[in-house]
Amino acid sequence: MSDYLRYRVAGGCYFFTVNLLERNNTLLVDHVELLRESVRKCKQKRPFHIDAWVVLPEHMHCIWTLPEGDVDFSNRWKIIKTHFCKGLPIDERRSLVRVKRGERGIWQRRFWEHLIRDDQDYQNHMDYLHFNPVKHGWVDRVSDWPYSSFHRCVNKGIYSADWANGNIDLEVGEFDCRPE
Repeated sequence: MSDYLRYRVAGGCYFFTVNLLERNNTLLVDHVELLRESVRKCKQKRPFHIDAWVVLPEHMHCIWTLPEGDVDFSNRWKIIKTHFCKGLPIDERRSLVRVKRGERGIWQRRFWEHLIRDDQDYQNHMDYLHFNPVKHGWVDRVSDWPYSSFHRCVNKGIYSADWANGNIDLEVGEFDCRPE
């Protein structure tokens, strides 16, 4: 197994991409309330700030800021994924390896993370995250996707309601993130 090097910063701000194992699945939006509950449970045990989040049918992106002195995003993801799995019936296809290990066949084992470096990097990742439903063809306008912090950002005056209704040039993507 590869040993990934991490650049961890206590209290850092991170961009994440988390995927379902089966990319043709819609579990995340079908069970978005369970996902929200899983995040709330995690935040009760291991607080963090949600800067932004978008949930698509088979993957999600988010930006978190960890508490001062804290670098442990991995266990937070473990809590979220575990709680989500426990709320679903065991009816997914599982490999023999997963069955043998007692693992579910819901999530990809790893996730992608990227340490936000500066204000421009933060803005680029915010834009990428919020534009993602349009990028993947789920909607024509960012404001039409219901499972996004975009609406909260509009209410706070960060984005206009018609932001990115035309073409947008994004300078960020999963390519600069590393698997966890």
